[in-house]
Amino acid sequence: MKAIILAGGSGTRLWPLSRKNYPKQFLKLNGDRSLLQQTVERLLRAMPAEDIILMTNSDYKFHVLSDLNSLSLSVPLPASNIILEPASRNTAPAIALGIKYCVDKLGCSEEDVVFISPSDHIIKPVGKFIKYLKQAEEIAKKGYIVTFGIRPDRPETGYGYIKVRREASGVRRQAFFDVEKFVEKPDAKTAARYAGRGNYYWNSGMFAFSIGTMIKEFKRYAPEITKIASMNFNEMVAGFNQMPEISIDYAVMEKSDKVVTLPLDLYWNDIGSWDSLYDIFDKDKMGNIKKGDIVAIDTKKTMILGNKRHISTIGIEDCLIVETDDAVLIAKRGEAQKVRDVVNKLKKENRKEADEHVMTYRPWGNYTVLEEGHRYKIKRIAVNPQERLSLQMHHHRSEHWVVVKGTAKVIIGEREILIHENESAYVPKSTLHRLENPGNDLLEIIEVQNGDYVGEDDIVRSDDKYGRQVLKNNV
Repeated sequence: MKAIILAGGSGTRLWPLSRKNYPKQFLKLNGDRSLLQQTVERLLRAMPAEDIILMTNSDYKFHVLSDLNSLSLSVPLPASNIILEPASRNTAPAIALGIKYCVDKLGCSEEDVVFISPSDHIIKPVGKFIKYLKQAEEIAKKGYIVTFGIRPDRPETGYGYIKVRREASGVRRQAFFDVEKFVEKPDAKTAARYAGRGNYYWNSGMFAFSIGTMIKEFKRYAPEITKIASMNFNEMVAGFNQMPEISIDYAVMEKSDKVVTLPLDLYWNDIGSWDSLYDIFDKDKMGNIKKGDIVAIDTKKTMILGNKRHISTIGIEDCLIVETDDAVLIAKRGEAQKVRDVVNKLKKENRKEADEHVMTYRPWGNYTVLEEGHRYKIKRIAVNPQERLSLQMHHHRSEHWVVVKGTAKVIIGEREILIHENESAYVPKSTLHRLENPGNDLLEIIEVQNGDYVGEDDIVRSDDKYGRQVLKNNV
């Protein structure tokens, strides 16, 4: 069995913690591992590293690499198994590209089974899940497309549902059911009805199939995808922009008569909203979740996630409060699905808070804008061990660097020097320069920019180890 992990989503429903430039699959929401790291570790219980493929995009490539490197696996995932989607085309084209990679690059046959997994779910116990995975593999070998259904334990409007044919109809085969239909996310009244029926399951977004079965179903129901997928892998990548933007549910699952559901009797949470996150944390005797510097008086059934500021609450119930460096979300529990509406409104107003954190992540580390005003900007820059920024220059600003932690290797024009803690370096306008961390510990510097323009697009690259373009809107 091969596994394809889908790790290209932008995750807006957990705003302001999850944003486009650093979405939820890379967040550590329930321990010291990100959701992506937990997904990889879970699958390594069932298959070797070389059988795991990661689908992502160029924006997230280095987040993925950082997460994988942090796992310190005895047998790491091959770097070639990280596939970058050339464009965002939803799950059906992504899965078609993953299948083509399995066939062309890994030498898979049509009889081989592929498991599709999102990168941001919580599943436990893992041992029980692995047993279901092996069971799904055997069902998929019989020509079925196996969906993994979760029996609802409450009315939930944030999930799609799968309606299966009742066992009494005589169509149950061993431990799985024929699918009657897929149902969109319902309203509260409809969700309550589904939860009490017994033949409705939450659609987990995980499924398994043989390569041959899915290729046939693509040919039958998605000819536009099949046209591009009939090329070899490299040609398919080049023509990926021509793919229709469509989910696998709409393209195949809702049309195929080969789809069955395997019910899972375990804990599953897709962390699809703040309400879902409330479900996984331990609560105090008042039903509250408190992270940070919190004082809660006469407060019940409320989640408060603080960051740097003290938060006090008085006389509230069933609320969600999430604080980040630049935004605070306050919502009533049960209304968290509307967070996406907030993000859409911010985007319409061209607000950077919609997509960007105060801390911006780069392949070499990160930077935080501490203050910005007319003709100046102050940043805190953190460079990971053995990493370096591009060799670059700026036409409109000079820079002054002060090392606050570690040792920096600096190129300024023709000079190459080391600067240590409490030492500084000055970079004039229009001068080629590079900042590098030659050590084994994190390098932190304070950068003061000064000039008539301090925008991030004032950059000309001469050399970059990460393969980024010479001219690009970042550093």
